[in-house]
Amino acid sequence: MRPVLLAILLSVIASLHPSFARSAAAQTAPARTRVHGTILDPTKAPIAGATVTAAPTEGAAQPASTTTNGLGEFELLLAPGRYTISASADGFVELSQHVSVASANTSAPDFVLQVAGISDNVTVTGIVGPYTSRATMTATRTPTPLRDVPQSVTVVTKELMQDQLMMSVGDVMRYVPGVSVHQGENNRDQIIVRGNSSSADFYIDGVRDDVQYYRDLYNTEKIEALKGPNAMIFGRGGAGGVVNRVMKDAGFRPLGEFSLQGGMYGNKRVTGDFGRPLGDKVAFRVNGMFEDSASFRNEVTLNRKGITPTVTFEPSRATTISVRYEYLDDTRVADRGITSYQGRPANVPNDTFYGDPDQSHVQATVNLASGLIEHRRGAMTIRNHTLVGGYDRFYQNFVPGAVTPNMSQVALTTYNNATQRTNFFNQTDVTYLAATGSVRHTFLAGTEFGLQGTDNFRNTGYFNNAATTMLVPFSAPTISTPVTFRQSATDADNHVDTGVAAAYVQDQAELSSHLQVVGGLRFDRFDLTYHNNRNGDDLQRVDNLVSPRLGVVVKPIKPMSIYSSYSVSYLPSSGDQFSSLTVITEQVKPEKMTNYEVGAKWDFGAGVSAQTAVYRLDRTNTRSSDPNDPTRIVQTGSQRTNGFELGMNGSLMRAWKIAGGYAYQDAFVSSATIAAAAGAQVAQVPHHSFSLWNYYQVTPKLGGGLGLLQRSDMFATIDNTVTLDGYTRADAAVYFSPNKAWRVQANVENLLGTHYYTNADSNTNISPGFPRTLRVALTTSF
Repeated sequence: MRPVLLAILLSVIASLHPSFARSAAAQTAPARTRVHGTILDPTKAPIAGATVTAAPTEGAAQPASTTTNGLGEFELLLAPGRYTISASADGFVELSQHVSVASANTSAPDFVLQVAGISDNVTVTGIVGPYTSRATMTATRTPTPLRDVPQSVTVVTKELMQDQLMMSVGDVMRYVPGVSVHQGENNRDQIIVRGNSSSADFYIDGVRDDVQYYRDLYNTEKIEALKGPNAMIFGRGGAGGVVNRVMKDAGFRPLGEFSLQGGMYGNKRVTGDFGRPLGDKVAFRVNGMFEDSASFRNEVTLNRKGITPTVTFEPSRATTISVRYEYLDDTRVADRGITSYQGRPANVPNDTFYGDPDQSHVQATVNLASGLIEHRRGAMTIRNHTLVGGYDRFYQNFVPGAVTPNMSQVALTTYNNATQRTNFFNQTDVTYLAATGSVRHTFLAGTEFGLQGTDNFRNTGYFNNAATTMLVPFSAPTISTPVTFRQSATDADNHVDTGVAAAYVQDQAELSSHLQVVGGLRFDRFDLTYHNNRNGDDLQRVDNLVSPRLGVVVKPIKPMSIYSSYSVSYLPSSGDQFSSLTVITEQVKPEKMTNYEVGAKWDFGAGVSAQTAVYRLDRTNTRSSDPNDPTRIVQTGSQRTNGFELGMNGSLMRAWKIAGGYAYQDAFVSSATIAAAAGAQVAQVPHHSFSLWNYYQVTPKLGGGLGLLQRSDMFATIDNTVTLDGYTRADAAVYFSPNKAWRVQANVENLLGTHYYTNADSNTNISPGFPRTLRVALTTSF
């Protein structure tokens, strides 16, 4: 009653003496206190864009809310008293803590949010897990909300991977607008981003992982596809974009998951994920995988296994040390697909195998060790990341060639290739949060040093130890003819050393709540030395590369941004795998990629992120034959891609989540190159592609999924003589969770049995798409 009587007394006095009322109010209004803290993920990395709310538990104080900045920091002005402060972010479990606010500035305890779907078993309880990620560390090397990144970025979360039983990078790229999957001779990951093909633009937590092999997803938290040249962040290459795997790390809450999968065409796979804290300073986690599967393709099999232990050590609240090791062994039958005839894939059964499957095999053994040290002191964060990789890769395959005019025979060739590579990369980033007047800055300065040593060795196959080409029956191209493998006059036998030394700076300047500017510059010294073991030749090429980036972000309202950007990247003359160097390419300048882009991003509803982009990407300094002397090479060739992208991921409502997008691309040779004349369409870049996946939780225990993939016609190669017809494919799934610990799902790929071709490596190496296929998985969490 006393507060009520006091209010009545003050109102009476105010009616008689207004000046006294103002003085009394000033004396009775509680002083506000600055309450500050930090929101972190389980690895103690800051979470940008998290929502923080303070609800009073006693007294007459008012609630308050805010969001964290790029370093995960928040600040609230609160009257003294007791509050419940809650922190939440997309993809994390909400956390609340009780805080007493005194009259002096108060520091709230750090909020360490656990990843949703691990501690709460989100993936098996019937609750819709997120298909969207609102922040990234990769695009700017600082924790930044995705809507503040001035480029197109698509993030595929582990929830989408699990719902669709994705196992490879190729599976993930189906739902990334503007990206298509190259055949890669069916022995490696290879992508085409905005018309630019690459087998090397792959990264692990922002560090280069460029060897040609198939990457598995058993230890992957999410995959980020960053489109457009990215040299300011990643260095050389990245002509059309890069793909970054964000790995699963050890956290400080117990988790466990085990999944058993089986299906048609001999699919058998098991994965496990187990983590525990060892006290309050050390945590460990181990991910494992084993797969032994066949294929709808005759004689094609796959056997792979992998294990990834991770340890996180936290000697203090300001320092985190993470160590990870991965071992992956991948063995499969080498399969180059089918041939073509009269401008279309040959009319043969989709399971037709060309060559001898007993002599066709791919073997990749990968050992990766990494260490990350992060130290936070006030507004400064220092990160040092080291990755050491040993790669041993071999493949031997039979290559279908041209069909005879009467369609009675088809040519076969064969060869093998071995690559051994050792990678060492070290990155150091210093991030500092500062202000100059009303402008807030996130400064980044960093260095990268890398050493790579590669041995390449190739043999040509001789049928019956005599001929390098063999004609086999068109209707029966599977053979068992003896083959001898030995070096021909042009086969590779070399050793290549590459050294990288780079320095970069960047400023993310928040000029106001509605305007941000991102600007950066990187300098790379790329030094390549090449030794030919066959003749003793030693060649060298040194390139000094300067890569700028500039972006402007306008935010008319808080959840929406409109951006424009300009970026440049370079590809040295040795190519993205630097497998060879000649007296000609030793003199050739790097190719240059320049990207102009405008776009918009919008976070709306309970958890939906949409983005759109319009861009022009020019590739210049490509090689061409001198029109006045065909024996000379000139760098007058060029390629251009004009495009539009639209993507959407997230939960339209609590029970309904979606992922997908649309892309229009026009990629063509704008000035004649060695490969094609001006006007030729770039290989395997369809003008139109569309994807949409829907998950709907029908009841707390039952869910369903329906997906659609569609693309228009495209050419197999840049000579534009063989066409791969467009297609529409439907996928579906059913999910059942009897309780919080178990989930069973059944996924049907190509539900309607569409006959189609996915991609190619040449006009006569074309991959048929999967027929209707059923896979079932049983998952338990503990």
